[in-house]
Amino acid sequence: MITDHLFRSDAYMQTAEAVVVAHTPEGAIVLDRTVFYPTGGGQPGDSGVLDWAGERMQIATAVKVEGGGVGLLPAEPLPMPPVGALVRQMLDWNRRHRHMRMHTALHLLSVVIPLPVTGGQIGADRGRLDFDMADPPGDVAALEGVLNSLIARDLPVTDEWITDEELLANPGLVKTMSVHPPIGQGRVRLIRIGEGASQVDLQPCGGTHVAHTGEIGRVTIGKIEKKGRQNRRVQLVLMD
Repeated sequence: MITDHLFRSDAYMQTAEAVVVAHTPEGAIVLDRTVFYPTGGGQPGDSGVLDWAGERMQIATAVKVEGGGVGLLPAEPLPMPPVGALVRQMLDWNRRHRHMRMHTALHLLSVVIPLPVTGGQIGADRGRLDFDMADPPGDVAALEGVLNSLIARDLPVTDEWITDEELLANPGLVKTMSVHPPIGQGRVRLIRIGEGASQVDLQPCGGTHVAHTGEIGRVTIGKIEKKGRQNRRVQLVLMD
């Protein structure tokens, strides 16, 4: 049940036709290709709509299924499109785009707070990273200013792939302590912010991102909470 992840090649694709290849015991619809990002890496699964043969179904979220597939979970227990049916999938684009903006902003937060990351979560309005940080940052306003200046530089955000061996030979690429990029598939995706002398970040990531940092818009640093002896949770908020 391998699904072609269309969002990998074009995170801005909002609609696409596909064929139903399976139903899971949990009630998810598996397609041969999808624009829906499945929950993972701290990023929520996409929601949207599925149309077929005059029928319409609201999709609550997308999840990973065994074998490399993506399953779309209906918002209500309605009759599902049969296996073999041609369907049209449509994202809740506003929600997805806000996830993209927040995800890229959190990568930049890990630049202005250059400490190991112990966790994270992406939301449509708020997100957060947890850092291995014994003491809270002294000047939050200054950090926020640096972060927004990076965003305003409108740096390009691009991706590339390296082999498992290349990642293992460059462990400094991995910022997360608790979750490591999956290896064993032969290659790992990297997200690069900036290019050449203007590069500010390069790290493994399977999520969706904006094409330029200016698309994020202004952000503010919210609460900073202590979550353990050496763990601080830093919240980030999209301003519009």
